[in-house]
Amino acid sequence: MTDPQLVLTARLNTSAADARRGVVRLHPEVLAALGIREWDAIALVGARRTAAVAGKAPDGTPHGTALLDDVTLSNAGIKENGSVAITPVTVYGAKTVTLSGSSLAVGSISDPTLRQALLGKVLSVGDTVSLLPRDLGPGTSTSAATQALSRTFGVAWTTELLTVSGAEPSGGPVSVQPNSAVTWATARSSASVHRAAPEKRPVVPVTELVGVSAQQAKLSEWIRLALDESELLAKLGASPHLGVLITGPAGVGKSTLARAVLAGRTVVELDGPSIGALESSARVDALSSAVEALSGGGVLFVTDIDALLPSDAEPVSTLVLDQIERAIDTAGVAFVATTAHPESTDARLRAQNLCDRELTLSLPDGAGRTALLEHLLRTSPTDGLTLGDIASRTPGFVVADLAALVREAALRAASRAGSDTADPRITQDDLVGALDVIRPLSRSGAEELSIGSITLDDVGDMVETKQALTEAVLWPLQHPDSFSRLGIEPPRGVLLYGPPGCGKTFLVRALASSGQLSVHAVKGAELMDKWVGSSEKAVRELFQRARDSAPSLIFLDELDALAPRRGQSSDSGVGDRVVASLLTELDGVEPLRDVVVLGATNRPDLIDPALLRPGRLERLVFVPPPDADARKDILKASGKSVPLAEDVDLDALAEQLDGYSAADCSALLREAALTAMRRSMDATDVTAADVEAARKTVRPSLDPEQVAHLKAYSAAR
Repeated sequence: MTDPQLVLTARLNTSAADARRGVVRLHPEVLAALGIREWDAIALVGARRTAAVAGKAPDGTPHGTALLDDVTLSNAGIKENGSVAITPVTVYGAKTVTLSGSSLAVGSISDPTLRQALLGKVLSVGDTVSLLPRDLGPGTSTSAATQALSRTFGVAWTTELLTVSGAEPSGGPVSVQPNSAVTWATARSSASVHRAAPEKRPVVPVTELVGVSAQQAKLSEWIRLALDESELLAKLGASPHLGVLITGPAGVGKSTLARAVLAGRTVVELDGPSIGALESSARVDALSSAVEALSGGGVLFVTDIDALLPSDAEPVSTLVLDQIERAIDTAGVAFVATTAHPESTDARLRAQNLCDRELTLSLPDGAGRTALLEHLLRTSPTDGLTLGDIASRTPGFVVADLAALVREAALRAASRAGSDTADPRITQDDLVGALDVIRPLSRSGAEELSIGSITLDDVGDMVETKQALTEAVLWPLQHPDSFSRLGIEPPRGVLLYGPPGCGKTFLVRALASSGQLSVHAVKGAELMDKWVGSSEKAVRELFQRARDSAPSLIFLDELDALAPRRGQSSDSGVGDRVVASLLTELDGVEPLRDVVVLGATNRPDLIDPALLRPGRLERLVFVPPPDADARKDILKASGKSVPLAEDVDLDALAEQLDGYSAADCSALLREAALTAMRRSMDATDVTAADVEAARKTVRPSLDPEQVAHLKAYSAAR
């Protein structure tokens, strides 16, 4: 199935807030027709192909208009009022990005500042990009970048334009992530890189750290004993040697914690992605220079060390580790490093002579998120906030995500204040509206199903199915005391099975919204890898992310492809090893607390029987194809935001759609809306004629034989 594509008229976006920031403003109905949400990436095709981030257009913007800034117009090779083809596009996090710019920019702007200024932007090789931070949507904390740019480059940074000369992975657009190595194509000399004055970074006072008091106390004690009371340790026969690895999801505050605890001490800070992007000899020189700078004592602090010491060890890694060991062995010197991907870091770093201590920052729970929101909003004018409700709707959010949520709410409040004479205040509606935009970025590596506003109560029909899911998933998480009181263990997992397109994924979204769960979704084939150990590692990481973000739900779509019957495949044993890994995680020593596993398939007979035994995916729930009443509910839910004309009778339409799945019904209304747009880009409603024309394109997909087979399987269970 090909991605939808729309051809719109390109207009120049004159909004100062969007100037040269790589944001394309589209009408909400166009976003819906493309099947994307605000802040998703889109491809633009004019004289050349480029990519950008989609945002909602202001009220009154015509349906057929796309608002682009001047840089994006140039990147797409189109003129104002020209035509531009827009389609959704998959964007991968950048491992490396290289840029070229003026000699003044190359000599003044450090790699970490450059990365932070471009954070969240979507880039393609050959594009022109400005230093103006996106500062919109999730993961775009840019205040530190703007301050650093003003301090080192002066006011000229606002007009500087750079060219993307290279990116990895290649072959498509990439987005700049916190651990991306963003460097200049015209490399500065290693001497200038290593001997430049360290960049000053804002330090949060220890008293303002929220939710990490235990970790802060432990790190402070380790540093104090190793650096201030080394003689006491020597008397007790203990070495003052100290190497600490701080781990935790991206954005949870690892570097903030370390800087707060180390404030007031001599610290040499190295940016892992920037140093890791240098040539081998330059990496060793950077570490050597840092160690020499600490000859009088202090702390060597390396952020995102996985970029400097990846798990697939390079020959230079041994030399880098030697320099780190040299630093730790120097009297009065401690070593602290952070990483969001400990599994992707060279295992030798955890040796007893290097990082013998590990500190983990986990995702904040509901109470922690409430405290963080209170702290983030402490200086903002607010009105009638219920932060506990917002906290309960943000499972899996880290402090960076919550900061992005507050920024988005502030943008909404500022936009409203522009047309209101009252003093601007952030309201509950602003925060709730921001939840439609901000997504948690802390669990990169697995698809996150968005938690919308639809709950199980909004799902039409399926009474038995909804009750089974409520008992198997929501009761253990919402009423654990009842299970303890009755002395039983809650179900570990559930298998949803039914014909394709009958709402299995939709049910999972509704279930997650009802229980305010974070959902880790993986399709069966995505975990399969021909390399020995890779698939098993992916399974382990998936379950670990779920434990870190509990209460959570692991959704294994197309489970028949992931866990087929053992001994019957010809894939060099990969499938058998994956099944074994799943069984180990479900029955393993490390318990799955507040984590439920859901599998989905339309071929339950192909799944290895061992997975369907008690204690594993023990509850089998049949999702039947929709009958006329269910189709009616599906059409009404799907058409809630579609302006249907009075001549569209959904009740009669539902009776006529025998053989249509839930996905077919939703696709029918979507195609009808596109038909209306083809009829007129300024169309205001969808008519019965549009629906009838759409029926010629969207045909029923249910296979009667397959439906009969699944019903027989369900009856046999």
